[in-house]
Amino acid sequence: MTRFGAHGIDAEMTLIEFNEAAEPTLIASLTKRPWDVVVVGGGIRKAEPLLPLFEQIVNLIRRHAPQAAIAFNTSGGDSVEAAQRWL
Repeated sequence: MTRFGAHGIDAEMTLIEFNEAAEPTLIASLTKRPWDVVVVGGGIRKAEPLLPLFEQIVNLIRRHAPQAAIAFNTSGGDSVEAAQRWL
């Protein structure tokens, strides 16, 4: 989050778990304000058991933040660069 601020990017992070709280947590975050880009972490995309969660996230972004670009990082270390590709 510090790196986002250092680049003048107003950002927030939402951590989710693969359980019944995932969807309402994501919806609350996605509808909090209009987002320019949503970065989906590699930890969710790369783990095959989390494929249903990854699909759910992409569809919730499309539904609740349709104006937002969707970016993908490889780790927390390149989240800023992932966002910058779409800003």
